Amino acid sequence: MQQILNTLYVVTPNAYVHLENDTLRIDVEHEKRLQVPLHHLGSVVCFGNIVVSPALMHRLADDGKSLVLLDGNGRFKARLEGPVSGNILLRRAHHARAAEAGFVLEIAKACVAGKVRNCRQVLLRGARESAGPTDAKSLSAVAEELGQVLQRLERAPDLEALRGFEGDAAKRYFGCLPLVVRPDQREAFAMSGRTRRPPLDRFNALLSFLYSMLMNDCRSAAESVGLDPQLGFLHAVRPGRAALALDLMEEFRPVLADRLALTLVNRKQVVAGDFTLRPGGAVTLEEDARKEVVSAYQERKQELLTHPLVDSNVAIGFLPMLQARFLARAIRGEIEGYVPFLMR
Repeated sequence: MQQILNTLYVVTPNAYVHLENDTLRIDVEHEKRLQVPLHHLGSVVCFGNIVVSPALMHRLADDGKSLVLLDGNGRFKARLEGPVSGNILLRRAHHARAAEAGFVLEIAKACVAGKVRNCRQVLLRGARESAGPTDAKSLSAVAEELGQVLQRLERAPDLEALRGFEGDAAKRYFGCLPLVVRPDQREAFAMSGRTRRPPLDRFNALLSFLYSMLMNDCRSAAESVGLDPQLGFLHAVRPGRAALALDLMEEFRPVLADRLALTLVNRKQVVAGDFTLRPGGAVTLEEDARKEVVSAYQERKQELLTHPLVDSNVAIGFLPMLQARFLARAIRGEIEGYVPFLMR
């Protein structure tokens, strides 16, 4: 199975990232902070005001490694990569399938079902580990509601109805997710639903930061197998929007982001003081805390689990790539339908 190459996340403001022989070097205020062999890297992601040398840009492009630029809050700005290598026949099949309403609805249903099923597992686990019976009862009740939403998904007649079911499930899920946070952390990490652009509370700011990294991984996975990341099934096509990466990302939000955010908060690896509340209500994650979150995310990606469709243990970080391959096979007609990854 393919090796998972590291994604290097540069979060220190005004860092200078440049090429030195066959290594990537990072300087801050003219002092070396990090040096990494290029063959260990799969991509480089820069948050905020980072300076990247032209020589490094050329080398990354030559080596087929992507350079992604995000703003300080993790919002996508640009992506630099070399010539697209991929199967043109697969891309043709992808575009042809995207014109088939029935196939589009089938894939979109699978994406939403995977997301709702995995959200339900987060709540059920929270109920089992809850210290109080009241919280456990509330979490179990919402998990049951999400189970009912799963049953209704199959009867969705079109994308509009399906997106309505997904929105209803998300509202219920985020409405009770704070109950999975330990009681002594709830005041600092209170949230009233999902907010973004900008996030309006600490927990949403943490989720947004994790989602930005997950989005990059899903986009890279779609491109690596030869799919067009701009052409989605569930998410509408818009200029500059990686709709297919967003589709692929849905089933992994609870697995790779939500559960990790809860772990970081409950273990107090991230605390209230790690955030800045800005005028207008926006909340941002501070630099030192970003490094902690990036490190935890990278460690999470190295953990092994058993994939129900693969007869071997798989690193969590390889899941988007694996699911992108399954999606490609469904598009080509090699398998019947797309089966999302379901967390146990």
